[in-house]
Amino acid sequence: MFVPCMNMSDGVTNESGSNGGEQIDAVDFYWRPGCPFSMMLEKKLVKQGIPLAKKNIWDDPSAAEFVRSVASGNETVPTISVGGRSMVNPSAGEVTSLLSEVAPHLVS
Repeated sequence: MFVPCMNMSDGVTNESGSNGGEQIDAVDFYWRPGCPFSMMLEKKLVKQGIPLAKKNIWDDPSAAEFVRSVASGNETVPTISVGGRSMVNPSAGEVTSLLSEVAPHLVS
């Protein structure tokens, strides 16, 4: 079965609930082995010093379920989540922009 690692219908999704005012320590980074788009985004974010909490959707069923919940039922990666907001196949600039809103302390 083919699992896409990018989706042309990208966007920001607000998740139900919030982070409850808790300190955000890292960006939740959903990926799968062999996805070049995940590898490129990870490399750019790490280069910027942005901490990532990596979640392999092939090893973690709950991670795969989360991605499906924000990616129209697909297991599209890379997907990120931070501060109650998610993005499917974002650029590094889009992630940085989101971080400046919800977790500015993560942007160096």
